[in-house]
Amino acid sequence: MRGPHNIWRLIRTGATFERTGAMAVALEAMQVTPRLRFAARLLGWPFKWLGLQGDLALPPVTRALTALGPAYIKFGQVLSTRPDIVGEELAMQLKYLQDQLPPFSTDVAKAMVAEELRLPVDEVFSSFSAPVAAASIAQVHRATLRSNGQDVAVKVLRPGIERAFRRDIDAFYFAARAIEFVSPASRRLRPLDVISHFEGVVLGELDLRLESSAASEFADNTKNDAGFQVPKVVWDLSGRTVMTLDWAAGINLADNAAIDSAGLDRRALGARVLQLFLSHALRDGFFHGDMHQGNLKVAANGDLIAYDFGIMGRIDEYTRRVYAEILMGFIGRDYRRVAEVHFEAGYVPPDRDIDEFARALRAVGEPIFGLEATRVSMARLLSYLFEVTERFGMETRTELILLQRTMVVVEGVARSLDPNINIWQVAKPVVETYVSRNVGPLALLRDLAQTARVLARFGPRLPRLVEAALIAQADAPPAVRQRPRLFVLRLVLAAFVVFALGIWLGHIL
Repeated sequence: MRGPHNIWRLIRTGATFERTGAMAVALEAMQVTPRLRFAARLLGWPFKWLGLQGDLALPPVTRALTALGPAYIKFGQVLSTRPDIVGEELAMQLKYLQDQLPPFSTDVAKAMVAEELRLPVDEVFSSFSAPVAAASIAQVHRATLRSNGQDVAVKVLRPGIERAFRRDIDAFYFAARAIEFVSPASRRLRPLDVISHFEGVVLGELDLRLESSAASEFADNTKNDAGFQVPKVVWDLSGRTVMTLDWAAGINLADNAAIDSAGLDRRALGARVLQLFLSHALRDGFFHGDMHQGNLKVAANGDLIAYDFGIMGRIDEYTRRVYAEILMGFIGRDYRRVAEVHFEAGYVPPDRDIDEFARALRAVGEPIFGLEATRVSMARLLSYLFEVTERFGMETRTELILLQRTMVVVEGVARSLDPNINIWQVAKPVVETYVSRNVGPLALLRDLAQTARVLARFGPRLPRLVEAALIAQADAPPAVRQRPRLFVLRLVLAAFVVFALGIWLGHIL
């Protein structure tokens, strides 16, 4: 399906932006250079008549994105948290995309619930409301369980959503291949891998059984986090197209006026959003990958409530340590160490000059220290970072795409609550705590203990491994044959060390 017919989809994207008036608004809001602005208008204007009309009641950019479909809506959701990139006015307009999209029929939703649960809706629920929120992939209804009177949220996938997403993703694949063909230099950014990663994330979001599992794991990981709540899954009322959770009562995190009226501290909430995200990513390696305002509420007691667990990120222990050291290096303004970590992790080719790279990182980091967030242009900062990565041959790290994107979103959410937040100062205690526990002598001992436990599981196989090694030694040519006694002694000694180390570290740790 990724053939030239996708050219039509891409042409219609530009045409829709022109027809709805979104092209001019978006280019102006992002302060695109005159040359690029002229090129974009030139490519879109001749096909304007082919564009989708969209909902005339919506602002231009929101109108264009909703008309184009769910993948474009997802993109708009990210931009809604970045007023520093698209401007305050456009960011406010794009917040509509988070949970206020046109819903589908409640009767259709009830039919889907009955089909999934194989039970009549009225037999399970004593009440089932009209949609209370509608997003790009699903909509949510408030219901009451007939069995115990408990209020729950019932999430139902949009009909035909998987087919619509696959159509958009196919077009993105075609665009990525076209970019690689036209500009070979772009291949270092691995656009096809980026789209593949996006596809995996989105298709995972289309199976609510996976989301239920993610919500359950996330709740277990964060149950001791002060000021944070995750609704519990009602497993017997959840399936592939339906997910049922405890009802989460609270104020939408985008409603600053309501938060202020409730007497809640927005500065504290902004700091907590950022610190919780970093804690989940570094401590657990499992984090909410879609933390925009539409997926967050604040309870009456000030607790943050997270929901919508369709996009979750996972990073391994090694990558978490690398990420933490990079953050810590920037926070401590130790650009040499940041450069070393990039080289040690293989993010930068070894033939590049580490001192030059450190100087380039200093040029990225120094301008942001001591400034209020409102004075930092993330658009210019990201633009310079792109130049640095291009210069030093860094490739796109697909395992960090979701982490980086979510960090952008979370920073935007924190800034919407506290425009003067200092991102680095807020992040510092979380990163320092992680580094102190996971980078250093204690971490080394813990790693050795884990290694010993893994090796010790092979204990029952050691006699056979020794026998096989001895046979191989006996059959080896004289030129490479070692003295048998010395060889066996080394094997036995290694086995003894493994078991002893495992027992000792198991006791002290």
